[in-house]
Amino acid sequence: MDLKDQLKNLFPEHIPEEVSEEKETNDKDIWLQDDPIICKYEKRKGKPITILEGYTGADEDFKILAKELKQKLSVGGSFKNDKIIIQGDYRDKIMQILKDKGFAVKRVGG
Repeated sequence: MDLKDQLKNLFPEHIPEEVSEEKETNDKDIWLQDDPIICKYEKRKGKPITILEGYTGADEDFKILAKELKQKLSVGGSFKNDKIIIQGDYRDKIMQILKDKGFAVKRVGG
């Protein structure tokens, strides 16, 4: 007897609702732009960081992109002042991920 059968026995009048899958963020949901996103490297307090700036779409799309990059790279980071700040020097990986999504990316510095 699995869980659904047990629930039917406990609540015979209950009609189960169809569970809808949550909508995943598709690459098509994020607005692509003509100008390239600037990907640069800095050191703050002796630690390397990668900064992405120059996105002209909605802030919510840029936040979704920041979250996705942090998850794919398994690193920390933040979104502040229309910039994505990623901990560590991941310029090459970030640029490849963004190019796969269809963004134009420009590398600045080093």
